[in-house]
Amino acid sequence: MELHEFAERVLFATTLEEKLQQPVEISDERPGPALATPTAPGRPAELRFKATGEARDSFPGTRNLEREAERGKLLHFFANHELLATELMALVLLRFPEAPAAFRKGVYQTLKDEQEHTQLYIRRMKECGIHFGELPVSGYFWRSVSVMENPMDYVSSLCLTFEQANLDFARHFAQGFAAVGDAPTARLLEKIYRDEIGHVAYGLKWFRRWKNPKDSDWEAFCRQLKFPLSPQRAKGMTLNVEGRRAAGLDAQFIAELEVFSQSKGRTPNVFVLNPLAEARLAHGKAFNPTKHQARLASDLENLPQFLCRQDDIVLVGKKPSVEFLSRIKQAGFALPEFVEREKLLGLAGRKLGRLRPWAWGPDSVELLEPLFATLTGEKRTASGSANPEITKLYSKAWSAALLGKIVRSHSCDWLCQEYEIGVPVNILDEALAAITIIRERGHHNIIVKEAVGLAGSNAIRLFEPELRESHRRWISQALSNHRQLVVEPWLERALDYSVQLEMTEEGIKLCGYTGLINDARGQYQANVALPGHQKKIPADLIALFPEPPDIAQRMHALHVDVFALLGEELRRADYFGPVGIDAFAYRDAAGMIRLKPVVEINPRYTMGRMAVELMKHVAPGSRGRFRLVSRKQALGEGFVDFMSYARSLSERFPIHLKGSPAPRINDGTLCLNDPAVAAVCLATFQVEPSIRQDQKTNPEIPQDIFLPGGHGGIKQRVSPRMVTLKKAGASEG
Repeated sequence: MELHEFAERVLFATTLEEKLQQPVEISDERPGPALATPTAPGRPAELRFKATGEARDSFPGTRNLEREAERGKLLHFFANHELLATELMALVLLRFPEAPAAFRKGVYQTLKDEQEHTQLYIRRMKECGIHFGELPVSGYFWRSVSVMENPMDYVSSLCLTFEQANLDFARHFAQGFAAVGDAPTARLLEKIYRDEIGHVAYGLKWFRRWKNPKDSDWEAFCRQLKFPLSPQRAKGMTLNVEGRRAAGLDAQFIAELEVFSQSKGRTPNVFVLNPLAEARLAHGKAFNPTKHQARLASDLENLPQFLCRQDDIVLVGKKPSVEFLSRIKQAGFALPEFVEREKLLGLAGRKLGRLRPWAWGPDSVELLEPLFATLTGEKRTASGSANPEITKLYSKAWSAALLGKIVRSHSCDWLCQEYEIGVPVNILDEALAAITIIRERGHHNIIVKEAVGLAGSNAIRLFEPELRESHRRWISQALSNHRQLVVEPWLERALDYSVQLEMTEEGIKLCGYTGLINDARGQYQANVALPGHQKKIPADLIALFPEPPDIAQRMHALHVDVFALLGEELRRADYFGPVGIDAFAYRDAAGMIRLKPVVEINPRYTMGRMAVELMKHVAPGSRGRFRLVSRKQALGEGFVDFMSYARSLSERFPIHLKGSPAPRINDGTLCLNDPAVAAVCLATFQVEPSIRQDQKTNPEIPQDIFLPGGHGGIKQRVSPRMVTLKKAGASEG
């Protein structure tokens, strides 16, 4: 029989008997003309592909393999995959008659292996009570590979993608079947695993022969695959390094594959760090970042990977190194897909969910605008793109106004006083008058801030008895440039904290509380999160207030009211996304501790939110500290660079994981950006076991608070205890 006749029978036959029959003798003297790819292979009616978009049976996995029917169902999936491989190999023989004879001979030998695998699966599933064809079958492999334009496409998409992935699946499920005592199926999968090593090796041989010799195997592989295929499809749950080495893949290829990520189905969201958004809002296109600011943004550009899910996309200037990502993965973190900004336009052809910049502002709108048309999860072209109502949310004057509403509605002697809130000013005379009034109230030290600007900068402190001429000039110049200022007393802080929220269509959601560590100048240093941070105000904060006896309940009720008011304001501004509140407790002139529950509201991601998201990877009972370490601090601790600093951390505080099936960090310190390339800043996350706090003095606040549109009141998911507190009028305290 001629090879092309055999391939036609395999491809177009409508019975399994014909498809799986092997010839006694074969020749390839008359390959025939090239065949146009058919829409689908010939198949028995019960094995025709289900329509695209039709509901599919869930992949059984290994959870219920002790049940014979579940084992048969899993084998049904595998049998369809092997039959698809058989048909695709027949197609490649018919599509490329001019391919080298040795290549075609190898495809034929592999095709016979796939026929045998299909028969073995059919026989074994029958013993489990499942008939081949009684379950729906997918045509995904066919749709992905049959579009091949040349033999290189074939070896890349089938041999080095789907068959390479089977190195993981076959070994994984062989172990699963063995674990439930199904030795026959375990042996079957071990045989298929050994055959797959040879199949991958065969594809790799021709791939290397045909690829550009200047490209590495990995570079050529990534370039050859066509979306929606990606290297993500070339691996299973756990990467089988041993099998890949046996197939001939080199160490660099294996390392790159291990840390590669791209969505295999879920529509990805797109994240990007733009930490200078507020400076751009304040100064417009005239804003030109300093060298330090630019380096800081570059150092930390990968941090959104800790805010997103595995299938999401993070835009970066340069992809993180394999070595760095490998360390992050070993610590238990799933990796997103990284796309370099210069390749952003390549995303325009993909279906995307939501755009999630660090902050919405002119810079993020300009960057992400090419993607607006492909969004499926955004009701708005870009939340915050050109909405003046959202722009005002960045203003410290707006935050002060919201705090004023809170203070005026609560007659608490432990809350800040109204004149301590902060006064917005637009002209020099207003600023000078505000300074005079605040000092007459007994607050000598004053801080003057630009209403919109980078956190921790664009402010001056007035601590001298008389206003210096340089301070007057700074105030005058800022106001003359139409930048509103906020004048407020400098308060002696006792404890800083932050509240992390998410404004959703359903309402405002509490994500967690963190301790906030600032230096003496108010510059950010770190966030600390304790067990229970998702629902509980930090116990250290409550402990500062010995009176009244029910201060914990009163403080929780106060925060509920803050969230309710903030949610109404955010909905009115049509803002949906991350929100952070900075707040603190302070000691007044009489030595009394008071609370300032709103200092700044940040309608964006914050470092506090970063800490909250990182805590999802921490074992129960441990606490975490997210810290930004400057180069100066590392040098001050005796290290010559960030690399030596990072090595010391890993030696002194190695990562230990705890729990199953998804272990989380119990203790240790992890560098969150690459110390090998960091220039001015290194982000670290330190985890250590924590002493349990006394929950009786710190009742839980509901995690989700909903503010439905069209209702004047607040609808909450609350505990019965919280309802009792609200009825008792605790929110008035």
